Amino acid sequence: MSGAAQQERRERQERLEPIFRRIVAARRLVLVLFALLVPLGVWEAAHIRSDGAIGSLVVPSDPDYAATRAFQRLFPEGQVVLLLLEVTDPWRAEALAATDALAAAVRGVPGVTVYSALDVYRQAHPGFEAAPGGIAGLRRFLEAADLFRRQGLSGDHHWGLAVAFPMAGPAARDATLEALDRAVAATPPGPVVLVRRVGLPYVESWIERESGQASLRWFPVFALFVVGLTLFLYRSGRSVAAILLSLGAAVALAVGVGRLLGFAFTVVSALVPLTVMVTALASLVYLHSRFVDHPAGVGVDQHQAWALANKFLPVTASTVAAVLGFAALAVSDIRPIREMGLWTALGLVIAWVVSFSLFPALQKTLRTPTGQAVAIRTALYDRLAAALPGFTWRWRWPLVVVPLALSAAGVVALFGLPGRVSPMRLGVDGLDYVDPELAIHKDMTWFREHVSGLNVARAWLHVGPGTATEPEVLRGVDRFTSAVEAVPGVTAVVGPTTFLRVRRALAGGAGPLPRDAAGFAQAAGDVEALLLSQPELRAFIDVGGLSDLQVTVTFADGDAAGFARLSGALEGAWAEAVAEVPALRGGTLRLVGESLLQAKVGASLVPTLTQSFALTAALIFAAFLFVFRSPTARLMAMIPSLFAILCTFLVLRLLGGSLNVATILIATTVLGTTENDQIHFFHHLQEGEGPAGLDGALRHALRVSGRAIFFATLINAAGFLGLAFSHFPPLRQFGLETAGAFLLAMLADFTALPGALWIVRRERPRG
Repeated sequence: MSGAAQQERRERQERLEPIFRRIVAARRLVLVLFALLVPLGVWEAAHIRSDGAIGSLVVPSDPDYAATRAFQRLFPEGQVVLLLLEVTDPWRAEALAATDALAAAVRGVPGVTVYSALDVYRQAHPGFEAAPGGIAGLRRFLEAADLFRRQGLSGDHHWGLAVAFPMAGPAARDATLEALDRAVAATPPGPVVLVRRVGLPYVESWIERESGQASLRWFPVFALFVVGLTLFLYRSGRSVAAILLSLGAAVALAVGVGRLLGFAFTVVSALVPLTVMVTALASLVYLHSRFVDHPAGVGVDQHQAWALANKFLPVTASTVAAVLGFAALAVSDIRPIREMGLWTALGLVIAWVVSFSLFPALQKTLRTPTGQAVAIRTALYDRLAAALPGFTWRWRWPLVVVPLALSAAGVVALFGLPGRVSPMRLGVDGLDYVDPELAIHKDMTWFREHVSGLNVARAWLHVGPGTATEPEVLRGVDRFTSAVEAVPGVTAVVGPTTFLRVRRALAGGAGPLPRDAAGFAQAAGDVEALLLSQPELRAFIDVGGLSDLQVTVTFADGDAAGFARLSGALEGAWAEAVAEVPALRGGTLRLVGESLLQAKVGASLVPTLTQSFALTAALIFAAFLFVFRSPTARLMAMIPSLFAILCTFLVLRLLGGSLNVATILIATTVLGTTENDQIHFFHHLQEGEGPAGLDGALRHALRVSGRAIFFATLINAAGFLGLAFSHFPPLRQFGLETAGAFLLAMLADFTALPGALWIVRRERPRG
C-alpha cells in the first residue's frame, strides 16, 4: 500500500474514534433503548403468521397465480384428504362393514363431508346389503364406472373415503386433521391391515410445523457451541454475555421486523434468523478479537475506540456486500425466496447497528477483559499461521489449479453438459419436502404407485352467458373430457358430465354417453334439476352466471415439462371439441390450479439460482472495488467462495440431491457470508504492506484477521450444521451443505487465496 493510502487510512480512523467514544459514553441510553425495543421485537416475532402452502410459493403478481385465485372464487376449493382402508379382499362383507364404520366415525368430526363409492351406490339402491347378491351388484357398478377406481375410492386391495372440509386457516385445518386421526385410531381394525392418509393438507400441515420448529431445534445447539467456543477462546463469562446479549437483540429485532413488513413463516423462513445470527456473530467475533488484541501502554477506553474504528471499514463493507447479495434474491419469482432475501437484508442492517452500538456498550458495562488480563488460546493457530506463507508458496500451483478443476466439475454437475450430462434434478414434488421415513410420505408414495398421480390441474371453461347447462354445451364438454382421459399420463378426469355417466352406470347402462345431439340431450335434460339435488355438481358448474365450468384432471408428471405437455394436450382436446360442437365456439380454456403454481416454482429454481448468484457476485465485486479499488485482488478473493459453492453442488449431485427452494439459496448464502472473511483478510493484507513485501503482509493478515476467520467460520458452520437436527429435508440438506461450504471456503482462504497471490505478485518468502 502506498504512503498516501496509508495516510488516508489513518486519517479516516482518527475521524471515527471520537464517534465511538461518544457511543460508549452514551451506553446507558443505548442499553435502555434496546431494553425497550427487544421485547417489542420478540412480541412481533411471536405473532408472525405461517404459510406452508406449496401454491403460495408463487408471487401474487404472477398471472397464473391471479387466474388461479379468480377461479377459486368461482369454484371454492375446500381441503380434501383420502382415507384408504387397505384390506386383503375388498369384496368381503367384513371389509364393507369396516369401511362403513370408519365413515360413520369420520362423519362425527365437525365440518367434514364424507364421500365414498358405497354412498353413491346406496343412493340408487337404498336397500343394499352386504350379502353375496348385493356385493355382486356393487362390483358390476364399480367395474362399469371406472371413475371410482381412478380416484382411489375403490381398488383391488382397498376402499377409500374422500373427506372434504372448508379452508378456514392453518389452526382449523390442523384441528380437523387431528380429529380425523382420532377417529381412525378409535375404529376397530377388523379386516383392515392399515389406514393410509393421503392429501395435500397433511403435507402442508407437516411442512408448517417442521419449518417452524427447525429454529427451536438448532437454537440450543448453536447457543451451546457459541458459549463453549467463546469461553475456550476468550476465557471470560463476561465476553460470552456481551456476545450472546448482542446476538439475541439482533435476531429478535430482525425477525420481529418481518411482521411489520407483512412477511410470513414459510418453508425457508427458518433461514432468516439463522443467517442473521451467524453473520452478526462473525462481525462480533471480528470486533472482539481486535478488542482483546490490546497493546501495552494503551488505556482500555482508548484501545476500544481504536479497535472499533479499525474494524469499521471491513465490517461495514462486508455487511453492505451481504445486504446487497441477499437483496438480489428479490429477482426471484418464488415468493418465500424473495421475502427471505429482503427480510435477511434488513436483518443484517439491524445486526450491523447492534454491532457498533449495543455491543460496545455491553463491552464497557460488563468490563469484558482484553488479552492483557486473560491470555487468549491461540498458540496452535499461531504455529500454523507461521508456516502457511512458506507452504502456500511452495505448493502455489496445485493449491490454485485443483480448486479451479473442482469448480469446473461443479459447474457441470449443476448445469450439465449438452449431450453428455443432464442438469441437476429439480425438486418440485410436494413429497420432496417431506421426510421419507414418515408415514404420510409412505402413504402418498403408495397411492402414487398403486392408484394414480397426486398432481391435480383445473381446466377452467368459460362459455356463453347462461349456457353452461345447455345440452349442446355439455355435449362439447363431454367430448373434451373423453379426449383428456386418453392423454398419456392422465389418471382421472372429473367434470360436469361425470355425474351423468355415474347415473347411467347406476341404471345398468354401459359405455360412454351418447355422442349424437338428440341422444345426449335426452341424457342431460335434467342437469338443472341435478344442480339442486346434487351439491357435488355445483363444484363443476357455476350456478351464479351459468357461464363457467371446470374439469378436474389428475395426472402423473408434475414437473414443468410434464405440465407443459399436459397443457398442450388439453388445448388440442379443446380445439377438437370446439370443431365438433359449434355451441362451444367463442368459449375459452384456461389451465389453473395449485399444481400449475407448483410447476412454475420448479421452472423458477434455476433462473433464481443463476440470476441471484450473478447479481450477488456483481454487487459484491462492486463493493470490494469501492473499498479496495483492486479488480485483480477481487477476482482472486472470489476463488474461495466460488470453489466452496461449486464443490458443494458437486457433492450434492454425487449424493443424489436436488435443487429445491432451500438448496438454491446455498450459493447466495455462502457467497454473501464468506466474503466477510475475504474483505477482512484483504483489509489487513493492505494494512500490513511494507518492506517485507507479500510475506510480511500475509503474516500480518493471518495474525490479525486469520484467527477471527478461523473461529467465526467454526461458529458459522456449527450454526448451519444445527439444521441437521431438522426433520424437514430441504432445511436439513441446506444446513449440511452450507456448513460444509463454509469449511471449504475457510480452507481455500488459507491455501488457494495466498497461492493465487504468490502467483500474481511473483514474489517469494523473505524468510
